Amino acid sequence: MFSFLIFCLSFSIQTPSTVYDFTLTGTDGKEINLNAFKGKKILFVNVASKCGYTPQYEGLQKLYEQNKENLVIIGLPCNQFMRQEPGTSEEIQAFCTKNYGVTFPITQKINVKGDKIHPLYNWLTRKELNGLEDSKVKWNFQKYLIDEEGNLVEVFGSKVKPLGEEIMDAVKS
Repeated sequence: MFSFLIFCLSFSIQTPSTVYDFTLTGTDGKEINLNAFKGKKILFVNVASKCGYTPQYEGLQKLYEQNKENLVIIGLPCNQFMRQEPGTSEEIQAFCTKNYGVTFPITQKINVKGDKIHPLYNWLTRKELNGLEDSKVKWNFQKYLIDEEGNLVEVFGSKVKPLGEEIMDAVKS
């Protein structure tokens, strides 16, 4: 019983409490420390190169260009939905740059659900951690918006377009 209590205490200490406690790995292998984005909104998007929503990269890039003083967009490739992101990090980055002119950060592939869920997505999808709501990533191009203080403030489904009114209003507020 005592060792179980110590395990629980050590687990709770290691669980990141804010989005700024996370680091990601870019397609170039370099660390992306989310703490560097304090004071900006962050839009996390699980992306895929072979999805019907892939053209949203164009809108995401425009949204980023129009708001990069106060918004960071981070694309997180995921191969969990019908294997629509089969490429390597280099192939993913080349695809995004060549086809959509993407300049916002793209990470190495991650899991956004299941037993091997990335710790960031564990935080994004669990109310007890993010303070807003429980959610499930249902498909590619689901979006999570973080405010300037690191709070999860909105979850947008895949169908919500990056330049649509819902996201534009949330980014401007």
